[in-house]
Amino acid sequence: MGMYHIKDVEHLSGIKAHTLRIWEKRYNIIVPKRTKTNIRYYDDEDLKKILNVSLLNKNGYKISKIVGLSNSRLKNEILRLSQHSGNLDAQIGYLITAMIDFDKPAFEKIFSSSIMNLGFQETILKVIYPFFKRIGILWLTGNIDPAQEHFISNIIRQKIIVAIDSLPEFPRNNTENFVLFLPDGQWHEMGLLLCSYLIKKNGHNDLYLGGSLPLESLMNIEHNVPFKNIVTTVSFSKSDEEVKKEILELATKFDSKNIFIGGLHDETAFDGMPGNIHFMQNLDDFNDYLVQITQKNLNVNLN
Repeated sequence: MGMYHIKDVEHLSGIKAHTLRIWEKRYNIIVPKRTKTNIRYYDDEDLKKILNVSLLNKNGYKISKIVGLSNSRLKNEILRLSQHSGNLDAQIGYLITAMIDFDKPAFEKIFSSSIMNLGFQETILKVIYPFFKRIGILWLTGNIDPAQEHFISNIIRQKIIVAIDSLPEFPRNNTENFVLFLPDGQWHEMGLLLCSYLIKKNGHNDLYLGGSLPLESLMNIEHNVPFKNIVTTVSFSKSDEEVKKEILELATKFDSKNIFIGGLHDETAFDGMPGNIHFMQNLDDFNDYLVQITQKNLNVNLN
């Protein structure tokens, strides 16, 4: 189903392209396919094999030993590694394999194990968000089938929504309110949902508006709901110039708000943005900000 170029495999596995080629020639680990125009590529089975081999190699297994393992033994070793609370890379790799195979029980096993060892919030920060970051480039290049994307995204989406619903609501006038939305024509909400969970977990309220909201509608909301912060993500399909234009318009129309923007792969292309724009490099940074304002509000209330 999938069709992955060597750079895709390098990004997902962490194995450099030249190392992979050496493994192919010396150990015959995998035989890449060729398109009609003689461009090499890897399919789903190839990717899973490379992921498993790279994870074992990173965990001290010699490549000469790995090549002698059967596929079932290889899979069992990866499962053992992924169930160890400290081996986050193995957990992420196992989730990628579960996505490729549409294997819900495998996903549930690792997700539950991670929550048991790390808790829900740390699972989101250390496993789920890095997982989406790693496969995000494949969505951009179209090298993941939409069915695979929808399968794994909907499972995670359901779990996050249940976790959000279990958190308490707070009075709007006592908290730092956030508005979360995606610009007109954009629908990938996973990043927003992750932020929504962290906002509520840290004792703040959010007004979750979801995907494809015209900017005019966001401006109308300001007349009815007080808020200090805006959270959104950008579209991979747009050029840097288009994204810059949208960001500047948002920053200008809401110049008194803190605006948090996620989804950028290269933030250096957006240097010189207005001071109210904050690019979210990762969810840890955003969570640190939430913790800081929680503590600030607590100190104010105590005084």
